[in-house]
Order: sequence, then C-alpha cells, then structure tokens
Amino acid sequence: MSKNGPLALAFNALVITFMLAPLVVVCIVAFTPENTLTIPTTHFSLRWFKAVFAHPDFMQSFWNSLWLALASATIATLLAVPAGMAITRYAFPGRDFLNGLFLSPLIIPHLVLGVALLRLFALVGGTGSFGWLVMAHALIVTPYTLRLVVAALVGFDRSAEQAALSLGASQATVFRRITLPMILPGVTGGWLLSFINSFDEVTMSIFVTSPSTVTLPVRMYMYATESIDPLMAAVSALMVAVTAIAMVVLDRVYGLDRVLVGRR
Repeated sequence: MSKNGPLALAFNALVITFMLAPLVVVCIVAFTPENTLTIPTTHFSLRWFKAVFAHPDFMQSFWNSLWLALASATIATLLAVPAGMAITRYAFPGRDFLNGLFLSPLIIPHLVLGVALLRLFALVGGTGSFGWLVMAHALIVTPYTLRLVVAALVGFDRSAEQAALSLGASQATVFRRITLPMILPGVTGGWLLSFINSFDEVTMSIFVTSPSTVTLPVRMYMYATESIDPLMAAVSALMVAVTAIAMVVLDRVYGLDRVLVGRR
C-alpha cells in the first residue's frame, strides 16, 4: 500500500486530532461567560481575558517569563555560536566531549536539574536571584540553539571567508560581514526555539524561582492547586497564542522541517 494511502491519511488525521483537541477545547473554554470550566453555548465572552490582564500576580509573572526568556535565549545564542563553530570547524582533543556536554541537558530530566540547581544556588547564595534563574534557563535551552547553529555550519562553503582573508580582512571582519549573515537563519531560529522553551518551562523553574521571580507557567501551576476556573483557560490560551506566533516566526525564518530534521 502506498504511504499516502487512505489508511495512512486517516491515521495521521486521528493523531493530529488527538494532539490538538485538548488545546482547542481549552481555547474555546477561555471564552466562556460562566464561572466554571464549561464550553460556551449561548455566546462568547472576553470576561476571563480581561480578568487575566487585571490580575497583578499573573501580569508580573508574565513579565518575569518574558524577560527571562529574552535573556536566557540571548545568552544561549552567545554561547552556541562560538561553540558550534569550534565543533564543526576544528579537530581537537575533547571535541566530542564538548559537544556532549553542551547537549547533555537534553537527556537529563528537568526534575533532576531543578533539584541539583536548587542545591547549587543554596550553596553559592544565589537562591531567589533573577540572574541565577537566567543562567539556569540558559543551561537548558543552549542545546536547542547549538543544534541549529551546527546545522547551519555543516557543509558551509568557506570560499568567501578565505577570499576575504586573502584580501586582508581580519577574522572579526570576516565573521561579522560574511560568516554571521550566512548562518543568520540558523542563529535566529535557534534563538526563537530557545525563547519558546524558556517561556514554557515549568518543571525546573518550580525549584529555582522565588516569590519575586515566579514565572508564568509556575504561577499557573500554583493557581491550579488553589482554584480551577476559566481564568486558567484564558492564561493557557494566551500562552498557546504566544507560542504559536513564535513558531510561525521560526518557520518563516528558518523552517520547521530543518528544526525537526536537524540539518540544512
């Protein structure tokens, strides 16, 4: 049977429906005018979205998550670009170890990372610090940026760089005017992917946040333990919208197929 036969298409449709159905239901419930988690049957209302923007704790947590994601994604990119260039361009002792070290957060459960970082922050006196929280998030999102940077550098034609060097350009000039513009889609895509993962991170953040640095996912988790009402659905719908917009930008800049395959 052809891979694109009716059964294969039906199976793919069922899988997509199974994955998207909870998100669709949550987004619909967010527009309910009722006080309980119900699908609106008479009319749609923006009542709970207004309540989100009027809730000071949620708004503060949103800004915490936004600045945290911006900072951690930027730090991850600054680390991933030179690391990716070293890994792909030079053969040196420990190169495989370095690559594995940068990618290791992908295989370590975030629960384990959260407990370990909580102990580390307690030892160095960094508990509750926003700066240390940024470093923690940069640790877990750097692998995503590194993978896309490495993918952009694999098979990179260095003839333009060599020509510029032969004409007297410095290494810094070559990187700024030739190398970086040519790998910019991969760098930008890696930054966006890191931003998305940092903004949505909850498991590790539960352990390392403080009352003044609570992120939006952690605030949602805390709120859900106390009350379940459509406010949670409205916040979830807004997070889905932010993530979807970032994914669209990522697809336009780099291409989701390259992200999933991991090569150009």
